Amino acid sequence: MAGLSKSVLLVACCCLCFLSVSSLIERLEHPVKDDGSLSFMVIGDWGRKGKYNQSQVALQMGRVSERLNIDFVICTGDNFYDDGLTSVNDPAFEKSFSKIYTAKSLQKQWYNVLGNHDYRGNVEAQLDPILGSIDRRWICKRSFIVNTEIAEFFFIDTTPFVDKYFLNPKDHTYDWRGVLPRKDYLSKLLKDLELALQDSTANWKIVVGHHTIKSIGHHGDTKELARQLLPILEENNVDLYINGHDHCLQHMSSTSSQIQFLTSGGGSKAWKGDFDELNRKGTKFYYDGQGFMSVELEQSNAKIVFYDIFGKRLHVLDLFKGVYSAM
Repeated sequence: MAGLSKSVLLVACCCLCFLSVSSLIERLEHPVKDDGSLSFMVIGDWGRKGKYNQSQVALQMGRVSERLNIDFVICTGDNFYDDGLTSVNDPAFEKSFSKIYTAKSLQKQWYNVLGNHDYRGNVEAQLDPILGSIDRRWICKRSFIVNTEIAEFFFIDTTPFVDKYFLNPKDHTYDWRGVLPRKDYLSKLLKDLELALQDSTANWKIVVGHHTIKSIGHHGDTKELARQLLPILEENNVDLYINGHDHCLQHMSSTSSQIQFLTSGGGSKAWKGDFDELNRKGTKFYYDGQGFMSVELEQSNAKIVFYDIFGKRLHVLDLFKGVYSAM
């Protein structure tokens, strides 16, 4: 009997190891402050070698980050325009990242997801740990979880969900290594995410992706994510969905769940006046200029602030578990 028990235990352990290794979502850990709180910046659609006010946004990010003593930075994708990186030696990495975000307060971990423009280049280059040796702040993975004591952050690779990149790529070439066959990849990714959300006991559940789910901006709603991803988020009590893709700052509330949809895609080039005036249901704030976002988290409350390129507060969202107010 003892031998049989050991054999069963060994098989069980092997199965658990296999499940862990085979998951598409890697798990990372990040500490909170001594008082148990957490603060971070969010920026998206930024990599233009300082142009289109990228440098000005970086300057103000540094000032706000110093004031908040941030723990890390979240990037919502489209990290390098127009066509990602060519290799790990591409000078765009330093010209658009290392030499732009130079403030002492921004020398923290940067958690990056891929955007559609990143997929037009060498995706493996952005994912390569070599970039982390060039600039220790850089972490970029397709999908991953950052676990903290009060929140779990679920970073999701959204580009492969979008049909037009496969069916109508126009003049662009996309690097689909690692995501084909597409149907299998997406099915497993959604299942892994669903299981991770179900298992999560975090006080705050925050999902980060490049593409919008709900937006009145240029791109509007991403129908593939609304159909495939949103139901999983709603069923598992996700608090925030944070994205880029639309080059604006935006806050929309779900009309069917507690989810707040937050767009921070104003890291450089913005699209002035390009929004859908008729699709305003749930819209609490929209700004068609450059800027960024800060988040302060505690056990039962969160404070989210949108800023322009002058560091001016444009919109403040105070969240309490189950209730929110926006100013």
